[in-house]
Amino acid sequence: MKTTPIAWSIDDIPYTALERDRVADDLYCLYTVASASFVEITSDLYTRNLIEYFRGNAEVIDWLEHQWEPEEMQHGRALRRYVETAWPDFDWEAAYRIFYEEYERYCRVDLLGPTPALEMAARCVVETGTATFYRMLAETSNEPVLRQLTGNISRDEIGHYKHFYGYFRDYREREGTSRLALARALWNRVREVDDEDMYCAVKGVHAVLTPGVPLDEKIYDSFRRYRERFLRAHFPFDMGARMILKPLELGPLTSRLVRPALIAVARHAVG
Repeated sequence: MKTTPIAWSIDDIPYTALERDRVADDLYCLYTVASASFVEITSDLYTRNLIEYFRGNAEVIDWLEHQWEPEEMQHGRALRRYVETAWPDFDWEAAYRIFYEEYERYCRVDLLGPTPALEMAARCVVETGTATFYRMLAETSNEPVLRQLTGNISRDEIGHYKHFYGYFRDYREREGTSRLALARALWNRVREVDDEDMYCAVKGVHAVLTPGVPLDEKIYDSFRRYRERFLRAHFPFDMGARMILKPLELGPLTSRLVRPALIAVARHAVG
């Protein structure tokens, strides 16, 4: 699959038009956008792992280096600039250092999938999570600049999903991956999405906002409960279910029957 030109740049985002009064007092928004910026801007670390894992596949490595990583890094830089514009007193750099110290432990090649096909399927799950997450922010934010930025990122993530899905199909054909093995891999990755990322990011933001106050279980659970209520109300569950099921290639009728059950499970999983 060929790389395509990056569709937008940070210079396209009108940060000077940001309506700070709409987000300045919204702590959940700060936690959410800052956390997303941390994960995105650390994509270089994850890219190195994927390049090592898929060593020997020149096409995959070329796409990872020349499209996936540059776009992911741009997401991180663009979100960072948003945070620093919307909340100028927040020390992004200090929070990021705390995040990175913990997060890098979870970015290891040995934690990737057992086979290339199953790792590509796992990548589809991750891109599903990011595409739907940013779609949700774009549709729910009352701040116009954040809507534009997250809409751009969501479209990029859908493009990434399509590439990973294409590579998944190539590897599945070579490996003869069974549907049962694939379903298990998808389910396992769904259960893991955001667990480590969110905790590490919340820990960094919390440390800067409340110096000297440890992130204990009570504080973190409070954040999770608020997040779960927000997800139940606004998450695009149908979009996510369609993307998760696509690698299984169930066929139109089976997919229509399975999708409602998957949505119900997802709704239950977020509280």
